Amino acid sequence: MLRIHLLIALLIADGAALAVANDWPMYRGDAARSGFTDEALPSRMTRKWSYHPQHPPAPAWPRDERMEFDRAYHVAVAHGCVYFSSSADGKIYALDASSGAERWSFFTNSPVRFAPAVWRDRVFAVSDDGWLYCLNAHDGTLVNKWRGGPDDTQVLGNGAIVSKWPARGGPTIRDDVVYWAAGIWQTDGVYLIALNPVTGQVLWTNASAAQIDMPQPHGGANARSGVTAQGYLVATEDQLFVPTGRAVPAALARADGAFQYYRLQENGQRGGTGVMACGPFFYNGGFAFEAATGVVTAGAVPGVVCRFSAGILHGSKDQLRALAPLQREAADRTGKPMTRWEHQVLWEVPSVPAGTAIVAAGSTIISAGGSRIAAVDAQTRQVLWDTDVDETAHGLAVADGCLYVSTASGAIHCFAAASERDPVVHRPQPVSEPAAADPKIAVAVEEIVRRSGISAGYCVDLGCGNGDLALELARRTQLYIVAIDSDPQQVATARRRLDQAGLYGVRVTVHLGDPNQTDYPKQFANLVVSQRSLTAGADCVDADEALRLQRPFGGVACLGRPDAMRVSVRGPLENAGEWTHQYADAANTLCSSDEVRGPLSVLWFRDVDVDLPQRHGRGPAPLFHDGRLFHQGMDALHAVDAYNGRPLWRFEQPGILRAYDADHLAGTAVTGGNFCVAGDSVFLRFEDRCQRLEAATGKVLATYTAVPRRDDQAAHWGYLACEDGVLYGSLANDRHIVRHGYLRADDEMQQQYSESVTLFALDVESGELLWRYDAQASIRHNAIAIGGGRVFLIDRPLAEGDLLVRAGPPGGKPTAGPAPTHTPGTLVALDTKTGRRLWSEAEGVFGTMLAYSRPHDLLLMCYQATRFKLPSEVGGRLAVYRASSGQRLWERQAKYETRPLLQGGSIIAYPSAVDLLTGDAKPLEFDKSYGCGQLAGSKHLLLFRSATLGYYDSTRPGGTENYGGVRPGCWVNALPAGGLVLLPDASAGCKCSYQNRTWIALEGS
Repeated sequence: MLRIHLLIALLIADGAALAVANDWPMYRGDAARSGFTDEALPSRMTRKWSYHPQHPPAPAWPRDERMEFDRAYHVAVAHGCVYFSSSADGKIYALDASSGAERWSFFTNSPVRFAPAVWRDRVFAVSDDGWLYCLNAHDGTLVNKWRGGPDDTQVLGNGAIVSKWPARGGPTIRDDVVYWAAGIWQTDGVYLIALNPVTGQVLWTNASAAQIDMPQPHGGANARSGVTAQGYLVATEDQLFVPTGRAVPAALARADGAFQYYRLQENGQRGGTGVMACGPFFYNGGFAFEAATGVVTAGAVPGVVCRFSAGILHGSKDQLRALAPLQREAADRTGKPMTRWEHQVLWEVPSVPAGTAIVAAGSTIISAGGSRIAAVDAQTRQVLWDTDVDETAHGLAVADGCLYVSTASGAIHCFAAASERDPVVHRPQPVSEPAAADPKIAVAVEEIVRRSGISAGYCVDLGCGNGDLALELARRTQLYIVAIDSDPQQVATARRRLDQAGLYGVRVTVHLGDPNQTDYPKQFANLVVSQRSLTAGADCVDADEALRLQRPFGGVACLGRPDAMRVSVRGPLENAGEWTHQYADAANTLCSSDEVRGPLSVLWFRDVDVDLPQRHGRGPAPLFHDGRLFHQGMDALHAVDAYNGRPLWRFEQPGILRAYDADHLAGTAVTGGNFCVAGDSVFLRFEDRCQRLEAATGKVLATYTAVPRRDDQAAHWGYLACEDGVLYGSLANDRHIVRHGYLRADDEMQQQYSESVTLFALDVESGELLWRYDAQASIRHNAIAIGGGRVFLIDRPLAEGDLLVRAGPPGGKPTAGPAPTHTPGTLVALDTKTGRRLWSEAEGVFGTMLAYSRPHDLLLMCYQATRFKLPSEVGGRLAVYRASSGQRLWERQAKYETRPLLQGGSIIAYPSAVDLLTGDAKPLEFDKSYGCGQLAGSKHLLLFRSATLGYYDSTRPGGTENYGGVRPGCWVNALPAGGLVLLPDASAGCKCSYQNRTWIALEGS
């Protein structure tokens, strides 16, 4: 029997959440974000005015389809004003609702990504600077402000200076209480706050929901990583729903902020920042959830949703539907009777623009799909009118008989009752020549650029005065300037002038503060200058603060009077490790010398435009050298400034990682890396050649071709390494195609070359062949290690059991090769310059990988017995040789499931640890949760995927720690190098709801 409960009374009873007629005081009209108002709209409407701001939106996550909260300038409408905020210039605006003319604007310190909320005569808005602002609704003057995080520490977030706790819980107001949130990284703290808007009293703060040991999106994985806040908060009579970025919302008790639930793992691939509450449900990410429990109901609700008088509306794929909740009698798995919620389709209207925004005004539905907008009569289901706007319509609002449309260009369009009048168009233009700058400033800028050699990157102006220097630098360079001064009047003047010039926010940001003790992140600036020092001399700038801000590996401070400027260049960071090859170095230690240690905390994060291969393809690891982070995409190699995340250059190489773009490939687990860094160059191999690129610019310096095979047939370049002016390559055996994990016989696996027939060495400068070693049997790429003037390799017959065999014609079901037997081989040491054999050992050589410890003159032989392993990787044994002589020092049985790494005097082969010198077992006092991928080490840290990023710091008690909210890749992805932990995005193809998909750099204590 089907019992239908239309629940109309429940859906509309929550009157406190509905928009007041003629008013739209917050995003989507009310605290429930219902998108509904009782107000009626004219049956015919035309555009009355349009406002095109100077700058389009600068979304935080432009490539993530679940994080769309700031794709347009969403509006609130009240008091005859249209209020919006800008993610580009960090300002809050009020436009005249009748004419579209600007009434006032207010500067914050960072991008503002959420529409304001209006309460009585006050406007509330949150900024990435971590503050909630309360402004006078009529003139925009500051009434009060509240900080969300514990202090004013700042980081680089999405390319701008922001609070370590950016306020991205979009404010909502209900029953005279303002709700908002600050912080998006659980490990650093997230603060959910309720505030009395009259007194400013904080009614409650929940700072504990972010720190919960809880199941993570991937089944079986647990970590300490709870609720974050990114999206518009939603308030109902009893609950507060907190959007958590890419994941499902969490629920708190509205009265006291008590945590209720966060069903992350069971909704592991659901979520998004858009949330709407209605009756006993909330809607998120295309699904309906029971508000009381957070349990998803049966049936999807795709696209965008809003409430209306007879139920729920949703629009997707050019179709508009009306739904009503119903309860169906059913049986659970044991046969016990139960009821479950579903949604019944009441009616649908095909062929209307839908899917990007929807609201309901009385019986009129406004639906947008792309740049098309249509009005539909809910009673007759007839289209009343439709039109185009300038770009994708992401936002709709209704107030005072008008419709307001917010688009991806930043434009706000007002539609009113049909009129023959032409619409008024506002296009604020920059003043091409603001108030005349001191002519000496231009001379100073020329000297700064000439002497520093820097014209792009991040610049800090310590003591910026009226902004003359920042203005001229922005005009003459590609620098992004962060300026600070302690004089409020000077700061106001600088902001006004830069804003008039069209530079504020997008090129220059000005802050009020102490130039000698800023809260800016450490070591991010490519250039440090000071307008004040142009007249007062270099000594007016605190030298320690300038040095703290300078980027290592070349950050410049250029301070003082013209013709007497003091120029200092910051060199390499002390104790900073490098990561120059797939497994840290040519020795395969999988461990850098870096001294970074926990606890880890965010330094910068941003979305970098790199098209990545599937994470299960196990593509090449990122590399770090001389302050640059190198990472490959599908068709290009990218260089990024490791200390601020700024993209530096990209080298196009179509198809470079296409062979890694599929699930369950062996990838670099067997092929080894396809690029490395040495000196001032990056070496990138592809097909039969290797290109040498200038590390600073990506310019091609040389091209090397693989040496010919003995039969003169062309061959793929296989192994790659470079050390001490010698470039090492190999001729891949393209007939030996291994199987891995799930059996594959597709084009991708056919290019996973794991063995070579010849190893060769070239002089980097001349390209001359120094020597070649032709294998007696075969050389596995993992069984080559270089260091101390020696090349170590294992010359060993192929493991036929590793083969991938097709059955029948191409495309047929693959089968395994023969049984996994593997004949022992010969361990060989060669001189790096001449290729002369130094020693060899043929007795008991069982291994499939080598790693060399230069400080201890020891060579580790072992297996790569990982979770997705080749049949020949049987594991269970470790052996160590004296590298200079070939003498075997010890051998032992050991259980391990990761690729072993050499950390100081220890072999870390999780869950085992062994003394490198003696072979004795050592304690390893940490556990890691589920997650494929490999450990990477430094002097004190071990990094790994443990649901989120996990790490173990040997100097701290407590075992495994997490940095939550982000998903590492499926092989080597997190690098302890450059004094940081660098984690480029490597989650491509993963739909799991980790809250942020980003590139991130973490600093230690």
